[in-house]
Amino acid sequence: MTTPPASGLRHPTRPAPGRLGAVRQLPVMGTVVTLDLRNRLPEPDLQRALAAASDVLHTAERLFSTYRPDSWVSRLRRGEVTRSACPSQLAEVLAMCAQAEAITDGYFTARWRGDGTVDPTGLVKGWAAGQASRVLLEHGVTDHCVNAAGDLALAGQPEPGRWWRIGIADPRTPGGLLGAVDSGPHPGQATLSWPAVATSGTTERGQHIIDPRDGRAANGLLAVTVAGPDPAIADGCATGLLAAGPAAADLLPRLARHGFAGCLLTADRRVIDPTGLLSRLPEPPPAKCAA
Repeated sequence: MTTPPASGLRHPTRPAPGRLGAVRQLPVMGTVVTLDLRNRLPEPDLQRALAAASDVLHTAERLFSTYRPDSWVSRLRRGEVTRSACPSQLAEVLAMCAQAEAITDGYFTARWRGDGTVDPTGLVKGWAAGQASRVLLEHGVTDHCVNAAGDLALAGQPEPGRWWRIGIADPRTPGGLLGAVDSGPHPGQATLSWPAVATSGTTERGQHIIDPRDGRAANGLLAVTVAGPDPAIADGCATGLLAAGPAAADLLPRLARHGFAGCLLTADRRVIDPTGLLSRLPEPPPAKCAA
């Protein structure tokens, strides 16, 4: 995470005609977190919900940013504080890191730096998105999407009768999509199937994930998508799969046993999607030729 250029909520993007709620973009954790709210609430209630979600995200930055020397993680890494002296959220996140480490057979780990210190960077955006989603639910915003730069927490529906559909970027084609993850129930299920979607890849930042087993930049995959019941674990698993490179395909059954699904785009441009996580997008209409 990096220090944000500014704090506070940006000016809202006006909802499209007929749409409920509002969209807010919050610069925090070195990126922009988008809060997409779809409930009609009285303006004071809406502002309280947005303020609470903003507080959660800024708290995550103060806790976990390795670019802030005053963050609790930075102080812990320098040995200035002990784990027991840190806020309870740190223990919660490190416990989730251990879960993601077990699921990914060690390819995700908070100890990836190899110097004996912990750095949960590869999981905290998903955790923060999940915390913001929880606060929104507590404030009556039952239909929303929190998008922390590709790590999403979803609740309810964007509009009656339609589930959230998340387009997954195709790094091979500028502006292109590999497919979409549909949040709604799968056959035989009556509840939201994928309240969390996480992505990791080389499109925006190049090869920025380290393989903790040899300390080298991970290669072999262009993009990873993971969906499941928890945004923090999904984020950690997406990071771990990208770090695993060619070994990631063998980890997908492990994810499935824990209620998660994964899709890979390999360096040789093959899509590996054994559970059918991605749904195909409608084909564009054919171009018309002039007479």
